[in-house]
Amino acid sequence: MRNPADVRPVLAQPYVFDARGVARRFRHAAIFGALDALEPGEVMRFVNDHDPLPLLAQIEHHFGARVGIGYVAREPGNIVIDFAVKVAD
Repeated sequence: MRNPADVRPVLAQPYVFDARGVARRFRHAAIFGALDALEPGEVMRFVNDHDPLPLLAQIEHHFGARVGIGYVAREPGNIVIDFAVKVAD
C-alpha cells in the first residue's frame, strides 16, 4: 500500500461524504458504493473522526490506480481525505 501521508491532495469540486453520520456496520459498503458511482474526474471528500488505514488499503486493493487518495486534513478527530477517480489517458 502507498503511504497515505505521501499522497498529495487532489484539487477539484468534491462531493462530500461524511462517514460520521453513517452507522459503522454500513460505512464500508456505503463508501464503496459512493466511489463506484463517481465518474472519471470526480472527487469524493471523505470526512471521518479517525484515520481509516484499513479502509484505505481495501480501496487501493479494489480500485488500484483508478482512485487517487489524498489527505486534506489529518489531525486527531478530524480526518478529511479526497478520493479522485482518474481520467483515462
